[in-house]
Amino acid sequence: MRSKGSLSSAGKGKILLLSTTMGIGGGAEEQVMHLALELVRRGWQARIVSMIPPETDIPEEIAASGITVEHLGMRAGVPDPRCLFRLYRILRQYRPDVLHTHMTHANLLGRLSRILHPVPALVSTLHGFKMYGVNSRFTAFRELGHRLTDPLASMTTAICNAATQSYIHSKSAPATKIMAVPNGLDTDAYRPAEDSEVRQAMREELGIAQDAFVWLAVGRLESPKNYPLMLQAFARAASPTDVLLICGTGALRQRVEMNAKALGIDSQVRLLGVRRDIPNVMQAADAFVLSSDTEGLPMVLLQASSSALPIVATNVGGNAEVVIDGQTGFLTPRGKVEPLANAMAGVRAATPEDRAAMGAAGREHTVSKYDMKAVAGRWEELYSRLLLRNKTKGFEEQIKCRPSLKLQL
Repeated sequence: MRSKGSLSSAGKGKILLLSTTMGIGGGAEEQVMHLALELVRRGWQARIVSMIPPETDIPEEIAASGITVEHLGMRAGVPDPRCLFRLYRILRQYRPDVLHTHMTHANLLGRLSRILHPVPALVSTLHGFKMYGVNSRFTAFRELGHRLTDPLASMTTAICNAATQSYIHSKSAPATKIMAVPNGLDTDAYRPAEDSEVRQAMREELGIAQDAFVWLAVGRLESPKNYPLMLQAFARAASPTDVLLICGTGALRQRVEMNAKALGIDSQVRLLGVRRDIPNVMQAADAFVLSSDTEGLPMVLLQASSSALPIVATNVGGNAEVVIDGQTGFLTPRGKVEPLANAMAGVRAATPEDRAAMGAAGREHTVSKYDMKAVAGRWEELYSRLLLRNKTKGFEEQIKCRPSLKLQL
């Protein structure tokens, strides 16, 4: 039997990544998979558990790396107390050194599971600017749940500095137990091609003229992304030959199609659904646009800047930590059509050389701050520090020293 706080005998240790959802197309979900892959490359054993069944196929590289992906059988929006005991059985069998939970519901479940199975270290990661879901109701209850269960977590992390301050302000986590660890990206996978063959091939596949100006948006078709705002801005800024590509799926697909038709731009807007070749689609674009009302640190902005695309984005959440206004792109006020349209028109009117310089500056910024190798190193440092602290004083002893915990729960 392994002693408390010790690492597994094989490799650096075992980590279980628990996520609310899993699949391709969601920034948080893809971040979990990329982190798991990088940790395995570094000598960790990793397993991924999703609360609900994966919404899309899991990339083949996950299975090829030996990472097991399983789910707890929950249905979205339907509470199921049985999932706590399903997770307990997984933890008891796998015996991870670190339980790293992602997104609000998984954070709460992982914390409660630590009462049944006291894993040596538990890290709770929040992926948004606030605890919004697709439906923003019950945000206050989620924040209260996080606050009350905080003693069960070793550390809470947020994906950008802006979100960290937001959670401190809402008292979702104390300032002494929350820190910012950004999303990471395999920047090599998004390196711009040295020749134009990929761009030409992708445009041919999508039926886009080689000389057309192409805007790209990637994200779930849900209300927080505010696609109506994007479509209105595109309608004002675009020339008749411009194209807007939208990658992603969601409940609002039909509404987006109707909005585009009402604005008279339906022939210019292409809804591509979920794509497995986002790096290539990025190569086919000339610029990237994000119109969200709320964000954490969007993976799509990291992908776009790593692809050397100039970016126009609303100034929400951690967007300003990725987009340097006036240098790598432009930031506009949340929910305002005219500023967004003007910024898009400015990028459209810039010379190819100026757009290339803007994109190059964006890639340099992203590689220096958000490359997955550097970010995974930060996670390893945190895991090691928490495990070392647990060796000194195990979780069971920590709980005994917190008589208020039972009252809080």
